Amino acid sequence: MAGNSEYINRRIHSLLGVIPIGVFLTQHLVVNHFATRGPEAFNQAVHFMESLPFRHVLEAFIIFLPILFHAIYGVYIAFTSKSNTSRYGFFRNWMFFLQRVTGVILLVFITWHVYDTWFQSVFLGEEISFNFMADILSNPFMLAFYILGVVSATFHFANGLWSFAVSWGITVSPRSQRIMTYVSAIIFLALTYVGVAAALAFV
Repeated sequence: MAGNSEYINRRIHSLLGVIPIGVFLTQHLVVNHFATRGPEAFNQAVHFMESLPFRHVLEAFIIFLPILFHAIYGVYIAFTSKSNTSRYGFFRNWMFFLQRVTGVILLVFITWHVYDTWFQSVFLGEEISFNFMADILSNPFMLAFYILGVVSATFHFANGLWSFAVSWGITVSPRSQRIMTYVSAIIFLALTYVGVAAALAFV
């Protein structure tokens, strides 16, 4: 029974990492990327997202609760799982290790990011604008921390897609898994470019 429960939890954890968390990450980075077009474009994009109907309900059930479960169970996996060199080999075990490291980094980064933006906006009445983000990222340490968070998020998502495809039976053969490695690498590079370019646009 315990083994079956763990199997279900891992499947839910994997699914939530792609839908809705992965979808939200992509959307969030795209909205931020409007900063590369200037303050007005970014402010309009943020205002559109803030004006969505049932915004707080969507945030609770599509963002916060899935991330909370994914994070808590992810920490459990990070500290209980062992690498499997006999099955996956050197490269895939490094990806396994980095997936756990980036997960821990993201736990810290997301906590800070939520406090520094969403909490400030909802509870303290701060307006999330281009100037607001520019002020935060004007600190070199915060800019470096933000970029580390973005790269950790894009890697964690892209590499997580590989394990998702394996665990859900989408890529069964070695060839399909090798192709998925290239696909996840392309997704990682593309999303990292979008996220880092957005961060640098504020400075």
